[in-house]
Amino acid sequence: QVRLVESGGGLVQPGGSLRLSCAASGIMFVFYDMGWHRQAPGKQRELVAALTRDGTTTYADSVKDRFTVSRDNNRNIVFLQMTSLEPEDTAVYYCSAKTLSLTNPYWGQGTQVTVSS
Repeated sequence: QVRLVESGGGLVQPGGSLRLSCAASGIMFVFYDMGWHRQAPGKQRELVAALTRDGTTTYADSVKDRFTVSRDNNRNIVFLQMTSLEPEDTAVYYCSAKTLSLTNPYWGQGTQVTVSS
């Protein structure tokens, strides 16, 4: 059974930092491209950052130079380090895992990030 479990969300003041984690099980993690997405109320889910199995990173323009995605292939975890957080970053953050053989990625259940003073 595939499971992606996000953690690390919470309430933070503008300018603050959070680190999200996504623990994967039931997959050969090293062969998967991992992604972080977010969905704010009334908006579509959007890609925030991605990290392929070969180490290539992609970031949304809105988070470049503020967010960093990384992975630990020994522990099957992908991280999203978020700094200089803004109220516009408030959303539910979801982890995804995809490999070439999948039509659709696996998804986690999401973790809420709220940036507010």
